[in-house]
Formats: sequence, structure tokens, C-alpha cells
Amino acid sequence: MRGLKGRNAIVTGGGSGIGRAIAMRLAEEGCSVGVFDISTEGADETAEAITSAGGKGQAFSVDITDLAAVQAGVASFEAVIGPAEILVNNAGWDKIVPFLNTDTALWKKVIDINLYGPLNMHFAVLPGMVERRSGRVINIASDAARVGSSGEAVYSAAKGGIVSFTKTVARELARQGIQLNVVCPGPTDTPLFAQVAEGEAGQKIVEGLKRAIPMKRLGAPEDYPGIVAFLASDDAAYITGQTISVSGGLTMHG
Repeated sequence: MRGLKGRNAIVTGGGSGIGRAIAMRLAEEGCSVGVFDISTEGADETAEAITSAGGKGQAFSVDITDLAAVQAGVASFEAVIGPAEILVNNAGWDKIVPFLNTDTALWKKVIDINLYGPLNMHFAVLPGMVERRSGRVINIASDAARVGSSGEAVYSAAKGGIVSFTKTVARELARQGIQLNVVCPGPTDTPLFAQVAEGEAGQKIVEGLKRAIPMKRLGAPEDYPGIVAFLASDDAAYITGQTISVSGGLTMHG
């Protein structure tokens, strides 16, 4: 991709799954990558994988639900690596439960991680991008934000909020040289999804999803870094405020 070499990128939730795959791809493209994750061990493993492959990566233990911790993490990143030029908000969490069987503690955790977390990251990173009049933000949402998903009502609401938020801030900052876009994965074989797939009932969900997806398989973490790298690159210089599904054809929007 054009224009990625030498740029500085933050990837949240970079300690595993889709976030790890994105962090490694951006490093492969020549970015210096800050791996933000609440799991110090996971962040360290990703950073080590990046450096072992000849790239530049550094781990930062950050709880994205804590604005002060986010601001400190971003300050540390910029002190060590340089200005944050690319932000990928990938960190997320969910538990599949029918809405009427949930409680406010679950609502709070889902919203704190999936909505407030990215808001905190934007609030910490965007002022520097505005000052430099340049920056790219790619928010990883979910197709649940676009079409809903049984058992994921609050998660769908939070991810839908990220889609709307991204469109609004893309409008507000377009003249400042900052572009924001959303990538919506479909069902993906990640450590989080593996928790859903436990037991006989979980396997029925997995097989049902495979039947519904035209490509007849779940997504893999490696299915997403390409579109993220593209949106962060100079090849996407005229794209902002867009929501792109990567779901094997499970959802199709025109």
C-alpha cells in the first residue's frame, strides 16, 4: 500500500485475534506499531512477533475504558515512537445473552468497552491529528451494527453507535485532513468467538452461521488487515465516513 512506510500506528486490542493480525500487517507495510491491550502478555506477544518478523512494534498495557489511562498510553506512545498518525480501534468484547436475560452490569461492561473505549481513544488521539492536519482512523465495528444479531442487543447498539459516531466525526474533521472509516467484520473465528462455540449449543450456532454465509466459512483474523491497511494508506485518500462489511457475503449492502 502506498504511503504507509514510516508512519506511526496505534492498534487497540492488538494482543490477539483480529487486532494482532492488523498490527502485524501494518508493521509489514512499514509502520511503527503501538500494540494497545489490557492484556500485557498478549500485547508483548504481538510486539515480539512484529520485531521477530523484522518490523517495529512496541507493547502498551492500556485499559481503554479509562480515559486517564488512555491519555497516558497515547502520551507514552508518542514519546517513544512519535505522533500517532493512524488509529485502529479494534478492541471489543461481548457475551451472547437474550436481552431480557441481561442485567445492567453486562450492559455497562459491553458499552464501556465497545463504545466508551473508542470514544476515549478518539478524544486522546484526534487533537494531535487536527494540529498536524493529517490522520487516519479505522474503527472496527461489526455487522451486528448494520443488521442486528440475536443475543447481542447491547453490543449491536454500541457498535451501531460507533458507526454513527464515525460518520459524524468524519464530517466534522474532513477539512482538517483527517479521514475516518468503519470496517464491519462478520462472524470470525477468534478467541472471543471460541467462548460462544463451546458445547453442543455453541457448535450448532457455528454450523448455522457457516450455512448462512455464502462463502461457507467463518471469517479468520487474516481476512481483515488488508482493508484496514488500504483505508490507512494513500490509496484511500478520497474515502471517508464509509462503512465496509467484510463478512463472506453474509450481509450485502448497495
